[in-house]
Amino acid sequence: MSFRRPPVSCVLLQIGIVSGTDLEVSDLGVQPLKNRVLLENYFLPGDLEAQIDAFVGYYNHQRYHESLKNLTPADVYTGRGQTILLEREKIKRRTMKLRRLQHAQSAA
Repeated sequence: MSFRRPPVSCVLLQIGIVSGTDLEVSDLGVQPLKNRVLLENYFLPGDLEAQIDAFVGYYNHQRYHESLKNLTPADVYTGRGQTILLEREKIKRRTMKLRRLQHAQSAA
């Protein structure tokens, strides 16, 4: 008798990662999840859970989201978003000022 693994979608449902209606949702980053987690073979549920935890950590803390003004969900959730955006704006203004100065010097 050989051991048959349950489909990944069943495991995701069991551990509470997705609900039955979430399995086809594409705006939650399903394609990157599919590429990083679902295409691999996991023989123990703990291995799958660890990989999903790693993906969720990456998705929430490292991946910038265009819909969140290129911030991470963790930045927005913790309230750091506005501070980061203001700092980016300062850097952008400084950079533009420096480029204008360099352009004026090279044109003279």
